[in-house]
Amino acid sequence: MLNILEGYDLAAMGRDSADFWHVMVEAKKLAFEDRARFYADLDFMDVSVEALISKEYGKERAELIDMQRAARTITVGNPRLYHGDTTYLTVADKDGNMVSLIQSNYTGFGSGYVVEGWGFGIQNRGGLFNLDPESPNYLEPGKRPFHTIIPAFATRDGKPWLSFGVMGGDMQPQGHVQILVNMIDFGMNLQEAGDAARFYHAGSSDPRGSTMTDGGVLYLESGVPDEVRRGLTKRGHRLGTITGPYGGYQAVLRNHETGVYAGATESRKDGCALGY
Repeated sequence: MLNILEGYDLAAMGRDSADFWHVMVEAKKLAFEDRARFYADLDFMDVSVEALISKEYGKERAELIDMQRAARTITVGNPRLYHGDTTYLTVADKDGNMVSLIQSNYTGFGSGYVVEGWGFGIQNRGGLFNLDPESPNYLEPGKRPFHTIIPAFATRDGKPWLSFGVMGGDMQPQGHVQILVNMIDFGMNLQEAGDAARFYHAGSSDPRGSTMTDGGVLYLESGVPDEVRRGLTKRGHRLGTITGPYGGYQAVLRNHETGVYAGATESRKDGCALGY
C-alpha cells in the first residue's frame, strides 16, 4: 500500500478531499487482492516478498487506480516480473531497544481449550487456511496459516524510529498505512496520527478463498466531512455505517537527536502510555 501511494502527493490533496480518501481505499483494494492470491507460509509462496514490496511493482499497480471511479473488482498482479481478542503493546528501554508485540487467540477467543494448570487458551488460527488445493494458503501439515498478527515497526536512516500497532483483524495493515501517512505526509505528532479519523474497507478478496465482486463496503469515521462522503459516493464507493472496527492504536517513537521517547495510546478503546 505504501509503495502504491508513494507516487501521489497526498499532502497536496489534503485529508478533507475525496481524492485523498479515494486513493487510500483503492490502494488498499490493490494490495489486498495480491494478499489474497500470494500470501502464505514463506516456504509455500510462489513469489518472493521482495517482489511484492518492490518499488517497481508498487508503481505498476498504482497505474490501475482510476481517480474518477471506485474499482468493483481487481485483477491480481504478477510480481514475478520483478522476481477484540487481541492485545498490542510496545515497550522501549534506556538503551534504545524497542519491541513491538501483538497477541491474539483469534475468533471466539481461540479454540476453547485451556492448558490445564496454566490458565491460558489455545488459539485457532488454523481456521484461516484455504481449502482450495491451488491456493498457496491451502491446509497442509507443518504449514503456518494466513493470519492477521502484524506488530509494526519503522526505521529512519537505518535506526529504530517507530514501534506501533493498530490491532483489529484486517484493519491492521489499513491502519498502519494511515498512521504513517498522517505522520510523514501531514506532519502529525504521535498522538494526533492515532486520533485522526480513519477509514475501514471490508469485502476485499481474502486468502481464505473469497473474491471481491462488488467493490466491497467503505466505512468512514465521523470526522470525515460530509462533502468527502458525497464525493466518494459519486465515484462508486458503497458507504456503510458501523461502530468499532477502526482499530486499537499504541505507539512509541524515539527521537535519535535527543534520545527522548514519545508515547501515544488509542482514544477509541482501552490503552495507556506510561514512562518511568
